[in-house]
Amino acid sequence: MNDEAGPARPADEPIRVLLVDDEPLLRMAFTMVLDAQSDMRVVGEAGDGAEAVRLAGDRSPDVVLMDVRMPGTDGIEATGRIIASCPRSRVLILTTFDLDEYAFAGLKAGASGFLLKNARPEELLGAIRAVAGGDAVVAPRITRRLLEHFAHQLPSPATADTPEADERLARLTAREREVLVEVGRGLSNTEIAAGLHLAEATVKTHLSRILVKLELRDRVQAVVFAYETRLVRPT
Repeated sequence: MNDEAGPARPADEPIRVLLVDDEPLLRMAFTMVLDAQSDMRVVGEAGDGAEAVRLAGDRSPDVVLMDVRMPGTDGIEATGRIIASCPRSRVLILTTFDLDEYAFAGLKAGASGFLLKNARPEELLGAIRAVAGGDAVVAPRITRRLLEHFAHQLPSPATADTPEADERLARLTAREREVLVEVGRGLSNTEIAAGLHLAEATVKTHLSRILVKLELRDRVQAVVFAYETRLVRPT
Protein backbone atom coordinates (compact mmCIF):
# COMPACT_ATOMS: atom_id res chain seq x y z
CA MET A 1 0.00 0.00 0.00
CA ASN A 2 1.38 3.36 -0.76
CA ASP A 3 1.84 6.08 1.79
CA GLU A 4 0.88 9.31 0.10
CA ALA A 5 -2.23 11.06 1.28
CA GLY A 6 -5.41 10.60 -0.71
CA PRO A 7 -8.48 12.79 -1.02
CA ALA A 8 -10.47 13.11 2.19
CA ARG A 9 -13.86 11.40 2.39
CA PRO A 10 -16.71 12.45 4.71
CA ALA A 11 -16.31 10.29 7.82
CA ASP A 12 -20.05 9.79 8.22
CA GLU A 13 -20.65 8.39 4.71
CA PRO A 14 -20.21 4.66 3.98
CA ILE A 15 -17.90 3.51 1.23
CA ARG A 16 -20.03 2.65 -1.78
CA VAL A 17 -18.85 -0.61 -3.37
CA LEU A 18 -19.78 -2.18 -6.69
CA LEU A 19 -19.07 -5.93 -6.94
CA VAL A 20 -18.20 -7.37 -10.35
CA ASP A 21 -17.78 -11.12 -10.78
CA ASP A 22 -19.44 -13.73 -12.96
CA GLU A 23 -19.75 -16.15 -10.01
CA PRO A 24 -22.96 -15.41 -8.05
CA LEU A 25 -21.79 -17.32 -4.98
CA LEU A 26 -18.60 -15.28 -4.79
CA ARG A 27 -20.57 -12.05 -5.09
CA MET A 28 -22.85 -13.27 -2.30
CA ALA A 29 -19.86 -14.00 -0.06
CA PHE A 30 -18.35 -10.58 -0.68
CA THR A 31 -21.70 -8.90 -0.05
CA MET A 32 -22.08 -10.65 3.30
CA VAL A 33 -18.62 -9.51 4.40
CA LEU A 34 -18.99 -5.93 3.19
CA ASP A 35 -22.54 -5.32 4.39
CA ALA A 36 -21.49 -6.41 7.88
CA GLN A 37 -19.24 -3.33 8.04
CA SER A 38 -20.69 -0.10 9.38
CA ASP A 39 -18.58 1.97 6.96
CA MET A 40 -19.36 0.07 3.75
CA ARG A 41 -22.38 -0.47 1.56
CA VAL A 42 -22.74 -2.62 -1.55
CA VAL A 43 -24.54 -0.47 -4.10
CA GLY A 44 -24.69 -3.00 -6.92
CA GLU A 45 -23.58 -6.33 -8.36
CA ALA A 46 -22.60 -7.09 -11.93
CA GLY A 47 -21.94 -10.41 -13.62
CA ASP A 48 -19.95 -9.02 -16.56
CA GLY A 49 -17.95 -5.99 -17.61
CA ALA A 50 -20.66 -4.31 -19.68
CA GLU A 51 -23.09 -4.40 -16.77
CA ALA A 52 -20.32 -3.09 -14.49
CA VAL A 53 -19.78 -0.05 -16.72
CA ARG A 54 -23.51 0.68 -16.78
CA LEU A 55 -23.92 0.32 -13.01
CA ALA A 56 -20.84 2.42 -12.30
CA GLY A 57 -22.34 5.23 -14.35
CA ASP A 58 -25.71 4.92 -12.61
CA ARG A 59 -24.55 4.49 -9.01
CA SER A 60 -21.18 6.27 -8.77
CA PRO A 61 -19.41 3.77 -6.48
CA ASP A 62 -16.35 4.79 -4.54
CA VAL A 63 -14.72 1.41 -5.18
CA VAL A 64 -15.32 -1.21 -7.87
CA LEU A 65 -14.17 -4.72 -6.93
CA MET A 66 -13.44 -6.10 -10.40
CA ASP A 67 -12.91 -9.66 -11.61
CA VAL A 68 -11.10 -9.90 -14.94
CA ARG A 69 -11.94 -13.26 -16.46
CA MET A 70 -15.55 -12.82 -17.46
CA PRO A 71 -17.50 -13.57 -20.64
CA GLY A 72 -18.16 -10.71 -23.04
CA THR A 73 -16.61 -7.47 -21.84
CA ASP A 74 -13.80 -8.54 -19.52
CA GLY A 75 -12.62 -6.74 -16.42
CA ILE A 76 -9.71 -5.02 -18.13
CA GLU A 77 -11.84 -3.30 -20.75
CA ALA A 78 -14.45 -2.49 -18.13
CA THR A 79 -11.81 -0.94 -15.88
CA GLY A 80 -10.62 1.39 -18.62
CA ARG A 81 -14.16 2.45 -19.45
CA ILE A 82 -15.08 3.06 -15.83
CA ILE A 83 -11.93 5.09 -15.16
CA ALA A 84 -12.66 7.20 -18.24
CA SER A 85 -16.33 7.83 -17.49
CA CYS A 86 -16.42 7.81 -13.68
CA PRO A 87 -13.34 9.72 -12.43
CA ARG A 88 -14.37 9.48 -8.77
CA SER A 89 -14.58 5.67 -8.86
CA ARG A 90 -11.53 3.54 -8.15
CA VAL A 91 -11.03 -0.04 -9.25
CA LEU A 92 -9.53 -2.99 -7.38
CA ILE A 93 -8.65 -5.90 -9.65
CA LEU A 94 -9.32 -9.44 -8.40
CA THR A 95 -6.71 -11.89 -9.60
CA THR A 96 -5.44 -15.40 -8.90
CA PHE A 97 -1.67 -14.88 -8.77
CA ASP A 98 0.38 -11.90 -7.60
CA LEU A 99 2.38 -11.91 -10.85
CA ASP A 100 -0.54 -12.16 -13.20
CA GLU A 101 -0.77 -10.73 -16.71
CA TYR A 102 -4.30 -9.64 -15.87
CA ALA A 103 -3.16 -7.69 -12.82
CA PHE A 104 -0.56 -5.92 -14.95
CA ALA A 105 -3.13 -5.09 -17.64
CA GLY A 106 -5.52 -3.85 -14.98
CA LEU A 107 -2.94 -1.46 -13.54
CA LYS A 108 -2.21 -0.15 -17.04
CA ALA A 109 -5.95 0.36 -17.55
CA GLY A 110 -6.09 2.60 -14.49
CA ALA A 111 -6.86 0.31 -11.56
CA SER A 112 -5.60 1.44 -8.16
CA GLY A 113 -4.30 -2.01 -7.28
CA PHE A 114 -5.13 -5.67 -7.13
CA LEU A 115 -6.14 -8.31 -4.62
CA LEU A 116 -5.73 -12.06 -4.67
CA LYS A 117 -9.06 -13.88 -4.79
CA ASN A 118 -8.05 -15.89 -1.74
CA ALA A 119 -7.30 -12.78 0.35
CA ARG A 120 -8.47 -12.90 3.95
CA PRO A 121 -11.57 -10.83 4.78
CA GLU A 122 -9.53 -8.32 6.79
CA GLU A 123 -7.20 -7.85 3.79
CA LEU A 124 -10.17 -7.25 1.51
CA LEU A 125 -11.69 -4.71 3.88
CA GLY A 126 -8.39 -2.93 4.43
CA ALA A 127 -7.78 -2.70 0.70
CA ILE A 128 -11.23 -1.24 0.02
CA ARG A 129 -10.79 1.36 2.77
CA ALA A 130 -7.35 2.30 1.46
CA VAL A 131 -8.49 2.74 -2.12
CA ALA A 132 -11.55 4.72 -1.03
CA GLY A 133 -9.17 7.01 0.85
CA GLY A 134 -7.05 7.66 -2.22
CA ASP A 135 -4.27 5.12 -1.73
CA ALA A 136 -3.15 2.30 -4.01
CA VAL A 137 -3.07 -1.21 -2.62
CA VAL A 138 -0.15 -2.65 -4.55
CA ALA A 139 3.10 -2.36 -2.66
CA PRO A 140 5.66 -0.37 -4.69
CA ARG A 141 8.03 -3.32 -5.01
CA ILE A 142 5.25 -5.65 -6.22
CA THR A 143 4.31 -3.06 -8.83
CA ARG A 144 7.91 -2.98 -9.97
CA ARG A 145 8.06 -6.79 -10.19
CA LEU A 146 4.89 -6.78 -12.27
CA LEU A 147 6.28 -4.20 -14.68
CA GLU A 148 9.63 -5.95 -15.01
CA HIS A 149 7.96 -9.31 -15.54
CA PHE A 150 5.74 -7.95 -18.30
CA ALA A 151 8.17 -5.33 -19.64
CA HIS A 152 7.92 -6.80 -23.14
CA GLN A 153 4.34 -5.48 -23.29
CA LEU A 154 5.42 -1.87 -22.73
CA PRO A 155 5.77 0.43 -25.75
CA SER A 156 9.18 0.51 -27.44
CA PRO A 157 11.27 3.55 -26.47
CA ALA A 158 11.61 6.35 -28.99
CA THR A 159 15.38 5.95 -28.88
CA ALA A 160 17.76 3.53 -27.27
CA ASP A 161 19.23 6.00 -24.81
CA THR A 162 16.64 8.66 -23.99
CA PRO A 163 13.22 8.58 -22.31
CA GLU A 164 10.27 8.14 -24.62
CA ALA A 165 8.81 11.49 -25.65
CA ASP A 166 5.93 12.62 -23.48
CA GLU A 167 5.07 16.30 -23.26
CA ARG A 168 4.03 15.87 -19.63
CA LEU A 169 7.64 15.24 -18.59
CA ALA A 170 8.43 18.89 -19.35
CA ARG A 171 6.01 19.94 -16.62
CA LEU A 172 8.22 18.45 -13.90
CA THR A 173 11.01 20.23 -12.09
CA ALA A 174 14.38 18.51 -11.88
CA ARG A 175 13.69 17.45 -8.30
CA GLU A 176 10.24 16.12 -9.16
CA ARG A 177 11.78 14.08 -11.95
CA GLU A 178 14.29 12.64 -9.47
CA VAL A 179 11.48 11.68 -7.12
CA LEU A 180 9.52 10.08 -9.96
CA VAL A 181 12.52 7.94 -10.90
CA GLU A 182 12.82 6.70 -7.33
CA VAL A 183 9.08 5.96 -7.18
CA GLY A 184 9.47 3.99 -10.41
CA ARG A 185 12.28 1.98 -8.85
CA GLY A 186 9.89 0.76 -6.20
CA LEU A 187 11.14 2.83 -3.26
CA SER A 188 8.86 3.97 -0.46
CA ASN A 189 8.60 7.61 0.56
CA THR A 190 10.86 6.91 3.54
CA GLU A 191 13.53 5.37 1.31
CA ILE A 192 13.28 8.20 -1.22
CA ALA A 193 13.67 10.77 1.55
CA ALA A 194 16.82 9.07 2.82
CA GLY A 195 18.33 8.67 -0.64
CA LEU A 196 17.67 12.25 -1.74
CA HIS A 197 18.34 13.78 1.69
CA LEU A 198 14.84 15.22 1.97
CA ALA A 199 12.21 15.24 4.68
CA GLU A 200 9.56 12.58 4.13
CA ALA A 201 6.89 15.28 4.13
CA THR A 202 8.76 16.99 1.29
CA VAL A 203 8.76 13.77 -0.72
CA LYS A 204 5.00 13.45 -0.20
CA THR A 205 4.55 17.04 -1.41
CA HIS A 206 6.66 16.39 -4.50
CA LEU A 207 4.71 13.21 -5.25
CA SER A 208 1.38 14.99 -4.93
CA ARG A 209 2.56 17.64 -7.38
CA ILE A 210 3.87 14.97 -9.75
CA LEU A 211 0.48 13.25 -9.83
CA VAL A 212 -1.27 16.54 -10.56
CA LYS A 213 1.17 17.62 -13.28
CA LEU A 214 1.19 14.23 -14.99
CA GLU A 215 -2.60 13.83 -14.64
CA LEU A 216 -2.20 10.53 -12.80
CA ARG A 217 -4.49 9.03 -10.18
CA ASP A 218 -2.04 7.44 -7.75
CA ARG A 219 1.41 6.02 -7.13
CA VAL A 220 0.76 2.89 -9.19
CA GLN A 221 0.11 4.97 -12.30
CA ALA A 222 3.25 6.98 -11.56
CA VAL A 223 5.31 3.79 -11.62
CA VAL A 224 3.71 2.70 -14.89
CA PHE A 225 4.42 6.16 -16.37
CA ALA A 226 8.08 5.97 -15.30
CA TYR A 227 8.48 2.65 -17.11
CA GLU A 228 6.52 3.67 -20.21
CA THR A 229 8.66 6.77 -20.68
CA ARG A 230 11.82 4.77 -19.91
CA LEU A 231 12.79 6.98 -17.00
CA VAL A 232 13.20 3.61 -15.33
CA ARG A 233 14.26 0.54 -17.26
CA PRO A 234 13.76 -3.13 -16.34
CA THR A 235 16.84 -4.66 -14.76
